[in-house]
Amino acid sequence: MPCHAGHHAGKRSTGALLPHNGGVSAPQPTASHDVPGPRSLTELYWAFTILALQGFGGVLAVVQRELVERRRWLTREEFVEDWAVAQILPGPNVVNMTVMFGDRHFGWRGAAAAFAGVLTVPSLVVLTMAIVFENVADTAEAQGALRGMGAVVAGLITATGLKLMPALEVSPIGRRQALAVLLLTFAVVGIVRLPLVWVLAGVGSSACLWTWFCLKQLDDQRAAAQPDVPTE
Repeated sequence: MPCHAGHHAGKRSTGALLPHNGGVSAPQPTASHDVPGPRSLTELYWAFTILALQGFGGVLAVVQRELVERRRWLTREEFVEDWAVAQILPGPNVVNMTVMFGDRHFGWRGAAAAFAGVLTVPSLVVLTMAIVFENVADTAEAQGALRGMGAVVAGLITATGLKLMPALEVSPIGRRQALAVLLLTFAVVGIVRLPLVWVLAGVGSSACLWTWFCLKQLDDQRAAAQPDVPTE
């Protein structure tokens, strides 16, 4: 079971959960790299409002572009880690990630502001569009538009996945092993069509245990490589 020694994911630059007095402390923002964050709750609220207004189906592509490429609030590797956690939690992926991101920077107020940004204005837009669409839903033009948008969404998701592929380079289990997990997940979901809950329980938990083993192994190797400090 080879492990990749070039990366250690045990510390998050934007607020990892670190042990403290035998427990787990709340996420605390740090500044160990040059990736900025939202400067205020207002900026956080409007950032996620604008993000949600763009998320017509291809929300993954929009979130990645806004948080990683445009605002640079997350690195590509951090985004992959956060999105993976958001996917295995109950509820919509983008809402889960929104709450985690807001909480990391401003605590419960940040979580509430980001959550409100995702829901308030976009909900009004969705309700308005639903009322309008109800009157034209059965027309050939509307059906054709829906099929066209479905193809665009599929393209957006595929393009975003390809953009995030380089993050496999820093996976603790190694690039080839991470790619194997990716292909296995694609096969059991897209071809075999197993229920997602079984895929998460089987492939997901196995990958998590494998990654934990590799991180522990790498930590042990680093500890063994450190010279002993003589005590007086």
